[in-house]
Amino acid sequence: MGSVGAKEVPVLLGPDGRRIDGRKVDELRPIAITAGPLHQADGSAFVEWGQNKVMAAVYGPREVHPRHLQENNKAIVQCRYNMAAFSVDERKRPGLDRRSQEISKVIAEAFESVIFVEEYPRTSIDVYIEVLQANAGTRCAGVVAASVALADAGIPMVDLVPAVAVGKVGDAVVLDLKKEEDNFGSADLPMALVPQSGRLVLLQMEGHLSRDELARALDLGVVGCRKIYEVMKQALRDRYRTDGPGPAAEGMAA
Repeated sequence: MGSVGAKEVPVLLGPDGRRIDGRKVDELRPIAITAGPLHQADGSAFVEWGQNKVMAAVYGPREVHPRHLQENNKAIVQCRYNMAAFSVDERKRPGLDRRSQEISKVIAEAFESVIFVEEYPRTSIDVYIEVLQANAGTRCAGVVAASVALADAGIPMVDLVPAVAVGKVGDAVVLDLKKEEDNFGSADLPMALVPQSGRLVLLQMEGHLSRDELARALDLGVVGCRKIYEVMKQALRDRYRTDGPGPAAEGMAA
């Protein structure tokens, strides 16, 4: 065990290539998705992904508030991403901080590019994402939850939008970072895409990757997104095959 200042750095990658939680470098954390858990929203979804727990609710299309934001030829997409004060180990200050505002804007722009907004001029499609428990990758879990909630609300889209974070731990490019890997790894690359076309609608990076590492990270992320996409579709099938919502779940081995 090494240390950085007062913090001990855990061994993130063992000699056998296994990660701190026993996963392979290309393995996702277990993910379970429930479509439609909230009866008073137009659409909703709950995602449990590793130790993350994220709820999304969608309202609309509905009247725009405030009215001056109204667009005559299309709907606007408004997103509010928030981490609950109790979602992390050290209590977070309630309310939207700068990080939450930035993530809200990025997610809204991602969905505006896949929703058929021209079908609903002068309206607003409002997406609320609440992180109840956080353990890295919450913006990706939020995108997944919001995408399923939008589909549950019947909002027409090009496709569902899966998302996942890829990063670098030691010398390895790894899929779906957990908290320790996010904190002590050297790069974090959250991404979201349209599976049918492969078009990226969200791509951010913190840290440093070489050109070859970036190419490997993108390839790994696409494969991970396609696995998550299947769980998302199954959650919606389960929602409308039965009277009530039920979780679509998978232990995401490579």
